[in-house]
Formats: sequence, C-alpha cells, structure tokens
Amino acid sequence: MDQTTKAQYLALNLGNLKGLGPLGNFSVSNADPGSSLLTKILSLTIGILTLVAFFWFMFILITGGLAWLSSGGDKAKVQEAQKRITNGFIGLIIVLISYFIVKLIGYIFKIDILNLGSLLNQF
Repeated sequence: MDQTTKAQYLALNLGNLKGLGPLGNFSVSNADPGSSLLTKILSLTIGILTLVAFFWFMFILITGGLAWLSSGGDKAKVQEAQKRITNGFIGLIIVLISYFIVKLIGYIFKIDILNLGSLLNQF
C-alpha cells in the first residue's frame, strides 16, 4: 500500500473513530467495557496499594522491634526504635482513616466514590 492510499484510507475512517480501545468507550447510560475495565484497574490499584501499606507497616514494626531488642539498653537506640514503631502505627492509621473518609464522603453525597462504574452512571 503506497502513501497516498494510506492517507486516503485514514481520512475515510476518521469519522468512525470510537475511542482508543475499551478505555475510550465510555457511555453515560450504562457501564460498558471501558468503564468496567477502568473500574477493575482502579479497584485493583487501590487494593494493591492497601496491601503494600500493610506490608510496609509490618516491615517497620518488625524492624523497630528488632532495633529495640538489639539496643542493649542504649536510651538513644530505644527512643529511635520507639519512634520507628510509632511512625509505622501512624502511617497505618492514616491509610485506614483515608479509606473511611472516602467512604463517608461517598455516603454523604450518595455516590460510591470507590466504585467508578456506578459513579460514571450517575452523570
């Protein structure tokens, strides 16, 4: 196929452009493959990030505990280990509170923010 034929073919099909795969096919009337795929991606991402935050908390808790055990009575090392454990708990609490705040905002405005498919259907 030469360049002129390619250009004509592309020019003829520009009117039939319907998005870029399933992610470009959004509809306000129902959840179509694009919105359900995006919903699955976002849900999976939120789930993975929550698991990563939990495992990071466990890592910080274990390393803080080991640092405390290996401090040998040194007050500075004990305080550093306590600070590490405290920061781990604060981080975990922030992750959990942020999830509940998002759910609360969704409840107040009567939209399920964490479910993008239902969110798109409301508009």
